[in-house]
Amino acid sequence: MKFKTLLFDVDDTLLDFRATEKQALYTLFSEEQLELTQEVEQQYQLINRNLWKQFELGNINKETISNTRFKVLFEQFGKKVDGEEMGLKYQQFLSEGHDLLGNSRQILEQLKPHYDLYVVTNGIAKIQYKRLDDSKIRPFFNDIFVSEEIGYQKPMKEYFDYVFERIPAFEQEKALIIGDSLNSDIAGGQKADIQTVWLNPSKQEKSSGIEPTYEIRQLDELFTILNVDA
Repeated sequence: MKFKTLLFDVDDTLLDFRATEKQALYTLFSEEQLELTQEVEQQYQLINRNLWKQFELGNINKETISNTRFKVLFEQFGKKVDGEEMGLKYQQFLSEGHDLLGNSRQILEQLKPHYDLYVVTNGIAKIQYKRLDDSKIRPFFNDIFVSEEIGYQKPMKEYFDYVFERIPAFEQEKALIIGDSLNSDIAGGQKADIQTVWLNPSKQEKSSGIEPTYEIRQLDELFTILNVDA
């Protein structure tokens, strides 16, 4: 068998985070009696992406993301809000979203008898556990590795060192990470010296120096890479 251990990202790999995020933002703004315009949503996305990038670089922690993104957002529109309070409410709404991405549950069900499956995620622990439980895909995984609990995050090599040390009979050359983020999943796999699968449905351009081993548009294309019948 070419591969034995499959490491799965969660958001926009197994679960439809974009749908969850959109619904959580809508609910938050409705509760705050604020209008979620397209301009505001786009500005939020920009602020949020930049904060998560700083987190992946190790420059800030998750609390900073949660406590500041809405404060910064509304400051740009001349409003003052309690960023920490809004952040906590938003996390609660996020935890309630667990839409599967495509046929990911069926794919995991088919892979489970043949491979050791693990979750590797930078998401917030309490949110990710609830979403994995609610979507009923948690039982497919031997273990779940959340950066918040580890103290390191993807793409840091220390994160992957921690993961590898806790996988029984781990064989690095037979490990494969599957994720949608070049900067965390694929770059992390490169640093950890394992093979990578970039789930890239929207045909994004590759970042300089980050080259996945494989690139797919849909998750079920994994079967071709793994030589497993779908």
